[in-house]
Parts: sequence; structure tokens; C-alpha cells
Amino acid sequence: MPKTVVHVFHDDDDSLATGTRLAQRIQEIAPERGSGVEVFCFGPAQRRLSSEDGGESVATFNRQIDELIADGVVVGACVNAARADGAEDELTRRGLNLRVARDEFLRFTLEQATVIAF
Repeated sequence: MPKTVVHVFHDDDDSLATGTRLAQRIQEIAPERGSGVEVFCFGPAQRRLSSEDGGESVATFNRQIDELIADGVVVGACVNAARADGAEDELTRRGLNLRVARDEFLRFTLEQATVIAF
């Protein structure tokens, strides 16, 4: 099945909010078109998953991440970074799919997914 992966890397307000909102919008029509959606958070954006700093944009980002997970979208993040940040248990509890980033990026290539980065 074709797949679009939204890779959220940057932690500026626009990247956080727009990347996750785009994933939500794609998910609205992807199933009826025989496509899938996945989100992968890494780098500075991943640290915002367990951060309470950042105000409204970080709150919006985390709310949209939780909504994507609730809607059945696989949302991933790097397990090694989560461990280093002491956030592995919290992110797992929220339903994030923690994997080695290197392996995930190669998987996206092997699956011939379209990756859109923010």
C-alpha cells in the first residue's frame, strides 16, 4: 500500500503545528484512496513530545500527536533519543512507536514511501 510519512524534525512553531496538521488532513482521505499515513518525530521535535515548555505551539503539537494516535495513525520516534532524554516510558504510554531512527528511515526507503519533512 502506498504511504505518506510526515517527518517532523524541526521544533519551530510552524513546523510542529503544520507538520502534524498536514498528517491529520492526509489521514482524512488516505484510507478511501488506498493509502496510509505515518508520522515520525526525531531530533528537536522529538524533545517537544515530552516538553511542557514552548507554550501554545508545543501544546498544539502534542494534542495533534495524541489525536493522530487515537485515529490509528502510527506515530514513531527514536527509541535511543527517548532513552537519552528519560522519556521512553512516557512516550510508550502515550502510544508512540519507539524504534531506532536509522532503521525507520531505511524502512521508509524500502517501502518506497513518500516522506515529507518539517
